[in-house]
Amino acid sequence: MSFNSKKELAENFDQQDSLKSFREQFFIPKSNNKEVVYLCGNSLGLLPKKTEQYIKNELDAWAKMGVEGHFNSENPWLHYHKFVQEQLAEVVGAKPYEVIAANSLTVNLHLMFASFYQPTEKKTKIMVEHNPFSSDWYAIQSQIQQRGLSPDETLVELQPDEGNSYISTQHILNEIDRLQDELALIFLGGVNYLTGQAFDMKTIIEHAHKKNILVGLDLAHAVGNL
Repeated sequence: MSFNSKKELAENFDQQDSLKSFREQFFIPKSNNKEVVYLCGNSLGLLPKKTEQYIKNELDAWAKMGVEGHFNSENPWLHYHKFVQEQLAEVVGAKPYEVIAANSLTVNLHLMFASFYQPTEKKTKIMVEHNPFSSDWYAIQSQIQQRGLSPDETLVELQPDEGNSYISTQHILNEIDRLQDELALIFLGGVNYLTGQAFDMKTIIEHAHKKNILVGLDLAHAVGNL
C-alpha cells in the first residue's frame, strides 16, 4: 500500500469530508495569530461555540427559580443523567439501562473498587497498565491500603515490551497466565492517556474471564478516541 504525504492530497480529502462543517462549531486556539493544528485528543477537547449559551441558560434558570430548577427548568437538574443516557449508550456500545452519568471519574472508581475488589488470602493482586492515569493510580493505591495491604506488593504494573513503548496483547495474556492464582482484579484504561495505545479489550477480558478474574476498564479516554 502506497502513502502520499503531500499537503495538497490532505487538503483535497478535507474538502471532500462530509463532516468538515463541524470545524466551524469550535473555537480553535491560535499561535502567532494562526490557528493551530489541535491533536490533544487524550485531554481537553476544543471548546464548542454553543457551550457559553448552554451554561448561561442554566445560570438564568438558577437565578429565576433557585432550588425549583431541579424540577421546573427547561432541563430539570434532578434528572440530568436521563438526558444523556441514550447518547452515552450509543457511544460505548451498551444498552441505555446499562449506563449512567454520575459523579466524577475518581469517585466512580472508588465506588467500583469498593464493590468489585474483594481480595482473598491468595488472590490479592491488581494488574494495571504501565503509566495509568494519575488519579486512577491514587484511587487504586487508596483502595489497597484500606484493606490493610501494601501497594508495593499488591500492584502489578505491566511493562512495555522490550524495545517498545507499547504493551502487546500477547504480553498481557502471558502475564495473566503467570499470575492467575494471585490476581483479584485487572484494571486497564481502554486507551492509555500517555501513549495513546488502544488495548484489545475484548481479547483481554475473555482471556481473564476464563481464569475467573474480574476486569475493570477506565474508558474516559477511550470514549473520545475510539
